[in-house]
Amino acid sequence: MLGAGICWTSLGEAMIKNYFRKLVPQFWAQRFQNSESSYLFQPGLVGKKDRMAANLPVFRAPPLFELSMSAKSNDRYNMSFAQSLEELREAQRLRYSVFTQEYQATITSRLAGVDEDLFDAYCDHLIVRDRVSQEVVGTYRILDPHQAKRLKGYYSETEFFITRLNDLRGSMVELGRSCVHPDHRNGSVIMLLWSGIARYMQHFGFNNLIGCASVSMRDGGRTAASLWDMLEKKALAPSELMGFPRHPLPLERLEREANVAEPPLIKGYVRIGAKVCSPPSWDPDFNTADFLMLLNLNTMNPKYARHFGIRSSTN
Repeated sequence: MLGAGICWTSLGEAMIKNYFRKLVPQFWAQRFQNSESSYLFQPGLVGKKDRMAANLPVFRAPPLFELSMSAKSNDRYNMSFAQSLEELREAQRLRYSVFTQEYQATITSRLAGVDEDLFDAYCDHLIVRDRVSQEVVGTYRILDPHQAKRLKGYYSETEFFITRLNDLRGSMVELGRSCVHPDHRNGSVIMLLWSGIARYMQHFGFNNLIGCASVSMRDGGRTAASLWDMLEKKALAPSELMGFPRHPLPLERLEREANVAEPPLIKGYVRIGAKVCSPPSWDPDFNTADFLMLLNLNTMNPKYARHFGIRSSTN
């Protein structure tokens, strides 16, 4: 490691945050604030997203096709799109609970106990309910390329430079805010959500998925750095599809975990054929290291393509 004699984790979480907030965001903000790339959000401008959200609508009617007309279900769970602001709020409260408790995220919102940002009003929101309690126990939000164009960017672009993916934008859907209640992480909920995403993609003819998969930074970045080492070897995207982190981790200075375990979401993405498109980027609001993932449906693992009913060129 570089910086011999320095134990990065011993600097503590406060110093890690201080490092990024004082050096990285300002650097990129100064460099790109006057860029002609027309990004909607400039890195380092803390609070801008919240201020903009206050002036936006809060709910968008879901698409009208089979999934929303007759919700997909199994014996224990029922899945549909959020049909109203009230249903969206249920998903946002689940997100708030999970993110603050598990990631110790700092979430500032207009409503107490709600995780809301400006992207929510432009997304379609999948929700899974427990059929007995009627609680929302799982959710995913989907930003289609048309709505991303209205926003002049994807959420991922607040954390990564993705100009090499420009040719994919017309068919690129972004997944975000993946969340399952801890009492319902039995595999069924996430499989229902993914089946809904697959149906959505096929219905509208979209071929590519992107999204950020998060890893907590509470351990000083050891897990994130170790995962990058692993993913770089086994699931790296081609160079022509690589992005670049806006808030890069100092990977060369971080300690590693001897036996790092892939988080279930990242493990699932890689298993179905997703590739990692950038070294991790630090998200200061959630204090996570985020990995940019990309999946092309035509190169999806044939086993899972068949399971989700996807007609792939490889199966």
